[in-house]
Amino acid sequence: MTYSFPAELASTAVDIEQALDALLTAPRLATPGMPPERLVAAMRHGSLNGGKRLRPLLVRQAAGVFGVPPAATITAGLAVEMIHCYSLIHDDLPAMDDDDLRRGQPTVHKAYDDATAILAGDALLTHAFGLLAGEATHPDPVVRIRLVAELAAGAGAGGMVGGQMRDIEGETGFLTERAISDMQAMKTGALIRAAVRIGAVLGGADAEALAHLTAYAEAAGRAFQLADDILDVTAAPEILGKPTGKDAGRGKQTIVARIGVEAAQRQLAELIHDALTALLSFDSRAEGLRATGRYFAERER
Repeated sequence: MTYSFPAELASTAVDIEQALDALLTAPRLATPGMPPERLVAAMRHGSLNGGKRLRPLLVRQAAGVFGVPPAATITAGLAVEMIHCYSLIHDDLPAMDDDDLRRGQPTVHKAYDDATAILAGDALLTHAFGLLAGEATHPDPVVRIRLVAELAAGAGAGGMVGGQMRDIEGETGFLTERAISDMQAMKTGALIRAAVRIGAVLGGADAEALAHLTAYAEAAGRAFQLADDILDVTAAPEILGKPTGKDAGRGKQTIVARIGVEAAQRQLAELIHDALTALLSFDSRAEGLRATGRYFAERER
């Protein structure tokens, strides 16, 4: 059967949407007490009805290299997506990026309030690790511990959160092009790296295979953020579903601002080449990862 990236992307999005919808209810989250309905509603607002679910897709595709069926990746993919959703809720806050629109709808702090948005993000973050620790993720507790460690590394001070801090620091201090690239590798790339590595761990990858997949993920993660920065300059807000052109207005330092759109597009092509090169040792089972890498460079939203 011919591989279809749009079909896999769509099926993953449906699976994750359904899993989020089932999980984010007061009865499912009621341990040891019953969560407030307003909190649950805010968690749902920041997680459902939108999003391409690219990180769960990467979990699925990386695990699929080793023959893991898609259904066996849903729980781990869901955990990664909850981390991503929490980060967006917090990034949109007035103290951070101060955005009012996300995925074509009001951000959580606009639909509810700042405090509720903070708590909704906190809850998504916390429950993500609870999911990974459960037997539904993988029957082997050693594997589950490895998955928890991978997600913590990708989301923590040396990963996504640290990258966001470096981004804030860059609003008031000069960053070299290398420092910008490193910041973006943390802010955006680290969670993409974690998603791929989580899929590889689910699949029982050996050290060599994990190294190749990590190289792919690091190049793809940098490409994703670079493409995002290009779109912030070139795309219309109604297409993206969020405001554009705000990076320059906030004084954020990006590769695009430093070297221009055309040079950034050339750098993007080089990163995708690096990502695809890292997959040369894999057969057609890595076709999904290759397609996702190309999509990162070609996407329009």
